[in-house]
Amino acid sequence: MARSEKVVRQSISIPARIAHRVRGLAKAQKTSSNRVLVDLLEAGLESKDAEKARFFALANQLMESRDPAEREKLKRELARMTFGE
Repeated sequence: MARSEKVVRQSISIPARIAHRVRGLAKAQKTSSNRVLVDLLEAGLESKDAEKARFFALANQLMESRDPAEREKLKRELARMTFGE
């Protein structure tokens, strides 16, 4: 039998436009707004972890590369990830 995870109650304020979208998703998925928010938070955290892993993989690739063109490409990608440009 699976162990249930401890639940911590959090109170947050979100803009009305986001709350409206969350309620719409909950209705479409026939679930609660709370479940939608938890799913969205989990997806966001996983996305951040994946982005961090990609950043470090690119940094390692940059350190190991001897090709100037590849190094420049990797530098641009790392800059885009860091600065959004």
